Amino acid sequence: MCEEKGNKHWSRRSFIKTSGLSLFTTTLGGVPSFVAQAAASILEPASFQRKKVLVCIFQRGAMDGISAVQPIDNAFLKKHRPNLVFSATGNASKKLLDLNGAFGLHPELAPLAPYYKNGTLAILHGVGSPVANRSHFDAQDFMESGTPGIKGTQSGWLNRAMGAMGHEATPFKAVSFTPTSPRSFYGENAHIVVQDLSDLSFSAEELQELQKLKELYQKESMAELANAGIYNIEAAEMMASLDILNQPINPNSAYPMSPLGSGLKQTAKLIKANAGLEIAFVESNGWDTHSRQNVDYGGFTLRARDLAQSISAFWEDLGTLQDDVVVMTMTEFGRTVMENGSFGTDHGRASCSFILGNGINGGKIYGSFPELAFENLEDNRDLPVTTDFRSYFATVASKHLNIKDKSSLFPGWDGELLELFR
Repeated sequence: MCEEKGNKHWSRRSFIKTSGLSLFTTTLGGVPSFVAQAAASILEPASFQRKKVLVCIFQRGAMDGISAVQPIDNAFLKKHRPNLVFSATGNASKKLLDLNGAFGLHPELAPLAPYYKNGTLAILHGVGSPVANRSHFDAQDFMESGTPGIKGTQSGWLNRAMGAMGHEATPFKAVSFTPTSPRSFYGENAHIVVQDLSDLSFSAEELQELQKLKELYQKESMAELANAGIYNIEAAEMMASLDILNQPINPNSAYPMSPLGSGLKQTAKLIKANAGLEIAFVESNGWDTHSRQNVDYGGFTLRARDLAQSISAFWEDLGTLQDDVVVMTMTEFGRTVMENGSFGTDHGRASCSFILGNGINGGKIYGSFPELAFENLEDNRDLPVTTDFRSYFATVASKHLNIKDKSSLFPGWDGELLELFR
């Protein structure tokens, strides 16, 4: 959002008077087919059924999967990661949380451990792109477009998923809680990009003015602009009709004061309000841990703490609605197996992902993790990619969103799905 917090009233008035779209950072690649139908849902919010919701968390910067889910008492790591390795015994705040006798969870990820233990959280190790690329920009682009190695893809895999669902929806079908539209959302299917839902909140008087503006948009000769304006206004109307901002928060849910915590808290509000949310996208930044990775205030320590606390707060906040929701994490690549001279790690290949949901066949670590020896590493330095990220993404889309046509999401790919769901 481009407005300043202290200037919200001015921005709203400016929007009404100038017909500007800056208040709503909505990205449309085409004309939404469901604008007219959405109006009926706004007037009768109970008229549509609750949908399954996919919550995607992109860990930008490349998370060190070896630190997140670490082999226990591994001699190779003790030798080549002396400042990053943890033990499964010793100081409680510095020891791995034993998952299965072979792997342990980083201590800052402790809030996720109960979900692994109760079988709702699964871990996928060795996941990444089949195309080797250690550029953050390129690797993120390939992962979000769903076409590794192909730079010319115009749409993102989540936008294609929006279209493949094949049913009418509300303006809140797909929402990204980010400053700008993520590459995953690029494409012809309409979605909303907003950092704070309060920016879509208007008084009754302002909503009347917006209704007049909608009538003007309906006369607009530029169809894309007209539909974008109508789409945004209908989102504002729905915000008011469902009282989304005032949805209660579970008192046991302590969301961190971070962009990730805020995005997940607002995602929970949309789910609880039955606003028609089906895909939510949030980001966790700062995983590029080249130095001082595991010190008390190092990059990995802070990011892991925020990730685990945010996911746990969100999951507890959902309460009985957990059955409708799956949370999946992704990151562009992993880190080197050996630490560098700055007590950090450099760009690598495979990492790990977390997937949480009551339908997940959890309490397991999926994927392949080789015996750590130089001859088993890619280029003698990196964990090899043993699971194509498209297998992971396609499994979630198929089992949770009921999108069976893999080729519609990942052109030219016909790989196998994973056994992540019950």
